[in-house]
Amino acid sequence: MPKSPSVEEYRAALDAPTRDALDALRRIVMEAAPDLTEEIKWNAPSFAHKGRDRVTLGVEPRGGYRIVLHRGAKAQDGEGFHFDDPDKIATWPAPDRGVVRLRDATEIKDRAASLRAFITRWIAATE
Repeated sequence: MPKSPSVEEYRAALDAPTRDALDALRRIVMEAAPDLTEEIKWNAPSFAHKGRDRVTLGVEPRGGYRIVLHRGAKAQDGEGFHFDDPDKIATWPAPDRGVVRLRDATEIKDRAASLRAFITRWIAATE
Protein backbone atom coordinates (compact mmCIF):
# COMPACT_ATOMS: atom_id res chain seq x y z
CA MET A 1 0.00 0.00 0.00
CA PRO A 2 1.47 3.40 -0.95
CA LYS A 3 2.40 5.68 1.92
CA SER A 4 0.25 8.78 2.41
CA PRO A 5 2.07 12.03 1.78
CA SER A 6 2.97 14.24 4.70
CA VAL A 7 0.80 17.30 5.28
CA GLU A 8 3.56 19.47 3.80
CA GLU A 9 3.89 17.25 0.71
CA TYR A 10 0.12 17.36 0.24
CA ARG A 11 0.09 21.17 0.55
CA ALA A 12 3.01 21.57 -1.85
CA ALA A 13 1.08 19.75 -4.58
CA LEU A 14 -1.84 22.23 -4.44
CA ASP A 15 -2.19 25.42 -6.45
CA ALA A 16 -1.82 28.59 -4.34
CA PRO A 17 -5.53 29.53 -4.04
CA THR A 18 -6.53 25.99 -3.03
CA ARG A 19 -3.62 25.74 -0.58
CA ASP A 20 -4.56 29.09 1.00
CA ALA A 21 -8.22 28.09 1.39
CA LEU A 22 -7.35 24.69 2.88
CA ASP A 23 -4.82 26.33 5.20
CA ALA A 24 -7.59 28.63 6.43
CA LEU A 25 -9.78 25.59 7.12
CA ARG A 26 -6.89 23.78 8.82
CA ARG A 27 -6.37 26.80 11.11
CA ILE A 28 -10.07 26.84 11.99
CA VAL A 29 -9.99 23.15 12.92
CA MET A 30 -6.77 23.44 14.93
CA GLU A 31 -8.03 26.53 16.78
CA ALA A 32 -11.32 24.74 17.52
CA ALA A 33 -9.52 21.80 19.12
CA PRO A 34 -5.77 22.34 19.60
CA ASP A 35 -5.15 18.78 20.80
CA LEU A 36 -6.13 17.21 17.46
CA THR A 37 -3.49 15.43 15.42
CA GLU A 38 -3.33 15.97 11.67
CA GLU A 39 -2.35 13.60 8.89
CA ILE A 40 -3.25 13.00 5.27
CA LYS A 41 -5.89 10.30 5.14
CA TRP A 42 -8.39 9.59 2.36
CA ASN A 43 -6.22 11.93 0.24
CA ALA A 44 -7.13 14.90 2.42
CA PRO A 45 -6.15 16.62 5.67
CA SER A 46 -7.75 14.62 8.45
CA PHE A 47 -7.80 15.31 12.17
CA ALA A 48 -8.03 12.80 15.00
CA HIS A 49 -8.91 13.24 18.65
CA LYS A 50 -7.29 10.73 20.98
CA GLY A 51 -6.47 8.56 17.98
CA ARG A 52 -10.00 8.61 16.57
CA ASP A 53 -10.75 10.32 13.26
CA ARG A 54 -13.18 13.20 13.71
CA VAL A 55 -12.77 15.87 10.98
CA THR A 56 -11.64 15.56 7.36
CA LEU A 57 -11.25 18.44 4.92
CA GLY A 58 -11.63 18.22 1.18
CA VAL A 59 -11.73 20.01 -2.14
CA GLU A 60 -15.02 19.63 -4.00
CA PRO A 61 -14.59 18.28 -7.57
CA ARG A 62 -16.68 21.11 -9.04
CA GLY A 63 -15.18 23.83 -6.89
CA GLY A 64 -15.44 24.75 -3.25
CA TYR A 65 -14.43 22.97 -0.08
CA ARG A 66 -15.92 20.63 2.48
CA ILE A 67 -15.55 19.74 6.12
CA VAL A 68 -16.64 16.21 6.97
CA LEU A 69 -17.50 15.56 10.62
CA HIS A 70 -17.45 11.88 11.51
CA ARG A 71 -16.77 9.32 14.21
CA GLY A 72 -14.18 7.34 12.29
CA ALA A 73 -13.72 5.53 9.01
CA LYS A 74 -16.47 3.01 9.64
CA ALA A 75 -20.09 3.75 10.43
CA GLN A 76 -20.75 3.67 14.15
CA ASP A 77 -23.87 2.52 15.93
CA GLY A 78 -25.91 5.71 16.15
CA GLU A 79 -28.02 4.44 19.03
CA GLY A 80 -28.03 7.13 21.68
CA PHE A 81 -25.85 9.53 19.69
CA HIS A 82 -27.25 12.94 18.81
CA PHE A 83 -25.56 16.13 17.70
CA ASP A 84 -27.60 19.31 17.77
CA ASP A 85 -27.28 21.48 14.65
CA PRO A 86 -30.09 24.03 15.05
CA ASP A 87 -28.52 26.44 12.55
CA LYS A 88 -28.25 23.68 9.93
CA ILE A 89 -24.56 24.34 9.35
CA ALA A 90 -24.09 20.83 7.96
CA THR A 91 -26.07 18.30 5.98
CA TRP A 92 -26.34 14.97 7.79
CA PRO A 93 -26.23 11.83 5.61
CA ALA A 94 -26.13 9.87 8.89
CA PRO A 95 -26.67 10.92 12.53
CA ASP A 96 -22.91 10.84 13.10
CA ARG A 97 -21.68 12.12 9.72
CA GLY A 98 -22.08 15.76 8.77
CA VAL A 99 -20.82 17.64 5.74
CA VAL A 100 -20.28 21.40 5.60
CA ARG A 101 -19.83 22.78 2.08
CA LEU A 102 -18.15 26.13 1.48
CA ARG A 103 -18.09 27.91 -1.87
CA ASP A 104 -14.77 29.73 -1.63
CA ALA A 105 -12.11 31.37 0.53
CA THR A 106 -14.36 34.36 1.21
CA GLU A 107 -17.08 32.15 2.67
CA ILE A 108 -14.48 30.32 4.76
CA LYS A 109 -13.28 33.65 6.17
CA ASP A 110 -16.81 34.96 6.76
CA ARG A 111 -17.91 31.80 8.59
CA ALA A 112 -14.67 31.13 10.51
CA ALA A 113 -16.04 31.94 13.98
CA SER A 114 -19.21 29.87 13.60
CA LEU A 115 -17.27 26.96 12.05
CA ARG A 116 -14.74 27.05 14.88
CA ALA A 117 -17.49 26.89 17.51
CA PHE A 118 -19.29 24.14 15.58
CA ILE A 119 -16.17 21.98 15.36
CA THR A 120 -15.42 22.52 19.06
CA ARG A 121 -18.91 21.24 19.89
CA TRP A 122 -18.48 18.27 17.52
CA ILE A 123 -15.24 17.19 19.17
CA ALA A 124 -16.82 17.47 22.63
CA ALA A 125 -19.89 15.49 21.52
CA THR A 126 -17.82 12.66 20.05
CA GLU A 127 -15.37 12.27 22.92
